[in-house]
Amino acid sequence: MAHPGTDTVDTPVDSPVHPSTTALRDPDGHDPSDVATSGLLRAPVSGDLELCYQTFGDPADEPLLLVMGLGGPLTWWDERLCRMLARRGFHVVRYDNRDAGRSTSVASPARRTAVVRTFLGLPTPVPYGMAELADDAVALLDHLDLPAAHVAGISMGGMIAQTLAINAPERVWSLSSLMSTTGRRAVGWQHPSLLAPLLSDTHVGRERTEEEDRDAYVRQSVRTWRLTGSPGWPLDDEALAQRARDTWDHGVNRAGTVRQMLAVLTAPDREPALREVGVPTLVLHGLADRMVHVSGGRATAAAVPDAELVLVEGLGHDVPLPLFGLVADALRRTADRAERPTR
Repeated sequence: MAHPGTDTVDTPVDSPVHPSTTALRDPDGHDPSDVATSGLLRAPVSGDLELCYQTFGDPADEPLLLVMGLGGPLTWWDERLCRMLARRGFHVVRYDNRDAGRSTSVASPARRTAVVRTFLGLPTPVPYGMAELADDAVALLDHLDLPAAHVAGISMGGMIAQTLAINAPERVWSLSSLMSTTGRRAVGWQHPSLLAPLLSDTHVGRERTEEEDRDAYVRQSVRTWRLTGSPGWPLDDEALAQRARDTWDHGVNRAGTVRQMLAVLTAPDREPALREVGVPTLVLHGLADRMVHVSGGRATAAAVPDAELVLVEGLGHDVPLPLFGLVADALRRTADRAERPTR
């Protein structure tokens, strides 16, 4: 068992798989077919709202709920990582937040000017906030008949996971907050140069065909991910473009991303409430993160009692394949610090 504290990882973590077997096996060397994987499923959570989700592994294992960040579909939790987590004893559930992927799109106006106003601190009405996004996660657990789960979130997903641990502590066995922040404005800031690209990515071309719109999304995504990705493990443009194409094919909700931005920008400071979180907590952050400054991760770990802080040199705002093992081991280690849950 690892003791809570701060670890800095400053050397690349190499995949143990020989390059010739990479296409056939997961990064841990296993055949992908050894993990049971569901198709894409739908869960009614409230009113007309439905969430799209998928599971990996044995339902008898400890449930692990994976929460994605701003505008991100469930596919951004790489299926190879999901299978690695399943092999570590988790029943993995990944899902699309409302207004993302194939989950329900909220019927509410979404204007980029509202994001700018909120970013500047001006009062702006929002269709929903972080609490409602956390309520969606609770409703998904209810749908799956899970009294509680280990919960891990990336970026905005980390904010949702934190809010879930605060508002419904009985539903969370352990908390893993990756590349996220506390909501306090003085920490976890976004590099100012990223605001314009992010807002550009929410624009829908009125005069473009579907194919032209898809191509524009791919080009813009590659540019944005070049700015936010990990300098220690850079991807080539074709790999980034393929990820964007896969994202488009699963479902892109530009207006939904604007609404999610508003939820992030209007979220309250969670630090006082985080001091009351009583479950084992992991905070993992990259030292090269330009989307959410590492101060956000440090503040999260400082607020939650006995949290383990892992800082990774060269890591930006993504999870490179060579770090899948590090992330999977960290989540397993955090879950093992929890009291043994019973189903």
